[in-house]
Parts: sequence; C-alpha cells; structure tokens
Amino acid sequence: MALVPIIMGSKSDLAHGQHVAAALAALGVPSELRVASAHKSPEHVLDIVRHYEAIDEPKVYVTIAGRSNALSGMVDAAVTAPVVACPLYSDRFGGADVFSSIRVPSGVAPALILEADGAALLVAKILALAEPAIGERIRALQQAHHDRLIHDDAEVRGE
Repeated sequence: MALVPIIMGSKSDLAHGQHVAAALAALGVPSELRVASAHKSPEHVLDIVRHYEAIDEPKVYVTIAGRSNALSGMVDAAVTAPVVACPLYSDRFGGADVFSSIRVPSGVAPALILEADGAALLVAKILALAEPAIGERIRALQQAHHDRLIHDDAEVRGE
C-alpha cells in the first residue's frame, strides 16, 4: 500500500497539510502528517525520513514549509523517492518566499506545486505507476471534472 509522509516545517502549516491529506484521502491514498524543521530540528527531519525509508512500500514525500524552504531540498537529498514541495504562499512576502522552492541546488529535484489539491494529484499520479487502483480513481476524478464542465457549458448556453 502506498504511503505519503507529509512533513511540515511547523505546526502553523497544519491546515495546509490537512488540505493535502484530505485531497489524497479522496483518491484513496493514505498519508501521515509530521512536523520537523530543516533549520531548527535537522536531526529530527532525518529521523523521520529514516523511519519512512525503512518501510518497503511505494512512497512520495510532500513537504510544506514557508519562508525559506530548506525542508524540501533536505528531504529530497536524503531519499530516492519523489518529493513534492507544496509551500504556503504568503502575501506578507509578496511571493518572495516561494523563490527558495523554485531554485534549488544541483543534485536535488523536488517538484513544486503551490496548490494543495494539485500536489495531491501529482503524488497520486506518481503512486498510480505502482498501484493501478489509484489510477482508476484519478480517471474517475478527471471524468467528473470533464462532466461538470460539459454541464456548466450547457447551462451557460441555456440548454
């Protein structure tokens, strides 16, 4: 069974993490929420990663950290599984806080998705490579989106 560790830089990221977890659950993908900071508790980050790396299941990590997103790069450098960075956007910093997620050093390659639903969908698509049932749930979601747009188009046209 696939597993998605969602590692948040602080408890203030919890609502965003829960949004990702709920979107994953809607696709039948289990996740676990954790809190650890690359800046304040780097050894704890590594302990968490070691714990999940010892589990022999397909996994994708989601990292959520604002301001300076060292968490995504640190996790990515410590694992062979994909990492999806889903940082919180802050109006307070005018988007400047996202720059640390856009440009990362060579040798690390976390994907960057700003929206929680989009991050969950990318994670599910990656895990669907190993678990076809997840792919079926994704196709059903895509069909529902398609059907809704067709319905909305007909409604707007007055049909």
